[in-house]
Amino acid sequence: MKKMLFYGMTGEKSCFLHVLLNAAQLHEAGHEVKLIFEGASVKLVPVLEKEKNPVYLKIKEAGLIAGICLACSKVLGVYEDCVATGLPMLSDMSGHAGIMPFIQDGYEVISI
Repeated sequence: MKKMLFYGMTGEKSCFLHVLLNAAQLHEAGHEVKLIFEGASVKLVPVLEKEKNPVYLKIKEAGLIAGICLACSKVLGVYEDCVATGLPMLSDMSGHAGIMPFIQDGYEVISI
């Protein structure tokens, strides 16, 4: 079993959906998977919530989302919407969501 962290940076929904699909597939195969919304991807959180995207909701309900970048959500104007999701806001790296805690915990990082 591997430990995988998807560090999502892209704000392009069609690309990010592949991140969600891969995370779900690896989780279903028994791997330990976490996902962080960082950079432009934070703008997708309210979109996916509003449309009740089934893959996103599956990932969220499974507890695979480690959190959302606090700094990027504020800069990109989606902070309140992201907080409303109940997902953790991450700020351990100068206000941004860092990967160091995950690397220290043995996760392999995939940044997209």
